[in-house]
Amino acid sequence: MQVRFFYYSMYCSDVNAQCSKMHAMNIVAANNLACPIDKLELVQKQGCYQCVNGHCFDIAKQGYVNLLPVQHKKSKDPGDSKAMVQARSRFLDNDFYKPIADKLSKIIFKNLSDDKNFCVLDAGCGEGYYLNQLINAVQALNDERDLAFIGMDISKPAIIAASRRNKWASWVVGSNSQPPFLKQSVDVIFCVFGFHSFQGFKNILKSGGKVILVEPGKKHLQELREIIYSEPAGGKSAGKTNHDSDYTLMATHTLEFKINLESNQQIMDLLTMTPHLFRANRQGKSSIESMDSLGLMADIIFSVFEYNPAV
Repeated sequence: MQVRFFYYSMYCSDVNAQCSKMHAMNIVAANNLACPIDKLELVQKQGCYQCVNGHCFDIAKQGYVNLLPVQHKKSKDPGDSKAMVQARSRFLDNDFYKPIADKLSKIIFKNLSDDKNFCVLDAGCGEGYYLNQLINAVQALNDERDLAFIGMDISKPAIIAASRRNKWASWVVGSNSQPPFLKQSVDVIFCVFGFHSFQGFKNILKSGGKVILVEPGKKHLQELREIIYSEPAGGKSAGKTNHDSDYTLMATHTLEFKINLESNQQIMDLLTMTPHLFRANRQGKSSIESMDSLGLMADIIFSVFEYNPAV
C-alpha cells in the first residue's frame, strides 16, 4: 500500500517530490510543542511558533526551533561544542555504532502501542544519528499510524547538524530537565549516552509511556580508558539506574561488539566526542595522539522503563 507522508512546510519546497520517495508509514510534524515560559501550546505562525500569551520563537532557516530560554541555561553555550559535534558526526557516519542503532530500533518497535497517533522523542539527540537511523528503519514498517519523531538537545550546534541530517524529524533546542512539550503527549523517550531526567520526563510522558536508556556497560571502551587514565573506572551494571516509584523497569538488554579504528583521525574523533577528552590525563592524551589503530570493545546496556504515575 502506498501511504502518504506529511511534512513541515518549512522543511521542503517540493513536498510531493520528497514524499514520493517514502513508503509505508505516516511521518507527521510534531504538534505538541509547548512554550518554555508558560507551558502553553505553541502554534506555528509565519515562520515562528507562538503561544496565546504572545511568546514567539523563530523557526531557524535549517528548520529547528530554539525553546531553551536564557533563564534555563547554566552557561552561555551549553552542551556539546561545534568541534565535539563535528567529531561525533565523522565517527558515527562510519557506522561504528550502527549495531547500537539497530538494537535500539528493534526495542522501540516492540514498544509501539496501538494508538493512532504516536510520538517518539530522542532526548539528547546530539547530531541526530540515532533518530535518523530509526526513521530509516521505520520506512520498512507496514503501518498506517501517524508517527511524530522529535530530536531535542541542549546544544545548538548539535541541533543545527541534526536538522541537516534528516528533514523528516522535528528538531528542538531544549533541556531534558524542562522539556518543552505538552503534558502527556509523548509515548516513547529514548536517551543514548545522555543525561536523562526521570523527573523532567514525567511532565510529558503519557501514562504507560516508555523511557529507554542506552548506557555504557562495564567493559565499554575499556581499551581506550586503560590508555588515557591512570586508574580507569568501570562502567555500570545492567539494571542499576536509579529511578523513582512512578517508573518500573520492564526489561534490560545487553549488546557487545568489537570496533576496529584504523586511523588516528578516527581515534581522536572518538576521544573528542566523549567526556573522556576532558578527563584524560596528559600522558594518556599524548599516547592516543601517536596511535594509528585501536581495537575496542563496545559494551552497551538498554534499559526499558514504563511510566505509571501514582493516583
